[in-house]
Amino acid sequence: RFCLPLMLASLPTMAAGEEFPPALQDSWGDFWLFRFFVNAAGYASIVVPGFLLIQYFKRRNYLETGRGICFPVIKSCVFGSEVKSVHQEDGSLPPRAEPTESSTARQVFKLVFCAAGLQASYLTWGVLQERVMTRTYGATETDPGEKFKDSQFLVFMNRILAFTVAGLYCALTKQPRHGAPMYKYSFASLSNILSSWCQYEALKYVSFPTQVLAKASKVIPVMMMGKLVSRKSYEYWEYLTAALISVGVSMFLLSSAPNRHVSTVTTFSGIVLLAGYIIFDSFTSNWQDALFTYKMSPVQMMFGVNVFSCLFTVGSLLEQGALLESVRFMARHSEFMAHAVLLSVCSACGQLFIFYTINQFGAAVFTIIMTLRQAFAILLSCLIYGHTVTVMGGLGVAVVFMALFLRVYARSRMKKRSKKLPPGDTPVQKV
Repeated sequence: RFCLPLMLASLPTMAAGEEFPPALQDSWGDFWLFRFFVNAAGYASIVVPGFLLIQYFKRRNYLETGRGICFPVIKSCVFGSEVKSVHQEDGSLPPRAEPTESSTARQVFKLVFCAAGLQASYLTWGVLQERVMTRTYGATETDPGEKFKDSQFLVFMNRILAFTVAGLYCALTKQPRHGAPMYKYSFASLSNILSSWCQYEALKYVSFPTQVLAKASKVIPVMMMGKLVSRKSYEYWEYLTAALISVGVSMFLLSSAPNRHVSTVTTFSGIVLLAGYIIFDSFTSNWQDALFTYKMSPVQMMFGVNVFSCLFTVGSLLEQGALLESVRFMARHSEFMAHAVLLSVCSACGQLFIFYTINQFGAAVFTIIMTLRQAFAILLSCLIYGHTVTVMGGLGVAVVFMALFLRVYARSRMKKRSKKLPPGDTPVQKV
């Protein structure tokens, strides 16, 4: 009778491999693995009935037999309007339009615009994320304050604002005719909220520089996921430059990272959460890239993904009774409310830039921009707070820019070679 509670109570200590900070020992119910399964059960309570309904409508051949007021909604959610690329049938992505000589300046401007927007949004978002997850609220001389623990509520806050912004934009502007079945957005939505949740939770177990280091090395996992999800082919130099960028940024971050506190040393739980973040995030960007084979705008993509993100998170929060508890915490601490709102604004703006960048340049280029963001964050910290750059850090920066120059040079060589190919031959698709 007492075996199961005893095993559950000992799970956090066994999984972490070392003693937890006192703040994490409140109860085994706060342990990340337990919370993960509870959240997953909440998502499953929505996903499983939805899957069964989709299979039911497909078996009934609903497009031919369906009638009534619900027909347009069911058709849009399950079947779509069949507006898609001619390349969709063979499961491959359509070749991305290469910029011509006359539009080179325009492409450069787009790339700079995307990079600047992503940097501003996510540098601010990263600062707020660390503040919310690692610091207390309401601390006084007599009261140590309390920490906010429910990462899923932060994910919900981010997604509800992004959903509202995307919905208003789609309603006020002219958008392409939507052809993708709505349920296909649920795959990217589920992996997106899981990656965000893992990222928030990881800050309870690892230092922020360790998390940044893990993000900087995800270029290769994204390319591997691209082969599995989107059936992309990459040249050897793309793998080489991706590896060089990851190594260079890692060298810079390791040499410039501030001293870690004893309570934030890397644990086994933190490593698992960071691995989960990288895997889920790699799948998300590549699945979104694959969905662009349907004729849609980046804002339509943002709206579709966040519809399901809001549905999954609010459903799970209500089932757990955590929504009201988080709202009460927000009411007790106005500072947390301001941080959560600003965090959501940065997340919404960042998502707009994410979808636009992936649509224009592909998942791998997007990941390179986000990887360079890590180096910019450390460099900005050095300039503002007077941190010194070591020899190892300087070498890391040199490796990163050498890899970028190599990538630009290799792309130009491939472009020239593709122009010399006979009309029947096509080069390997690149991202």
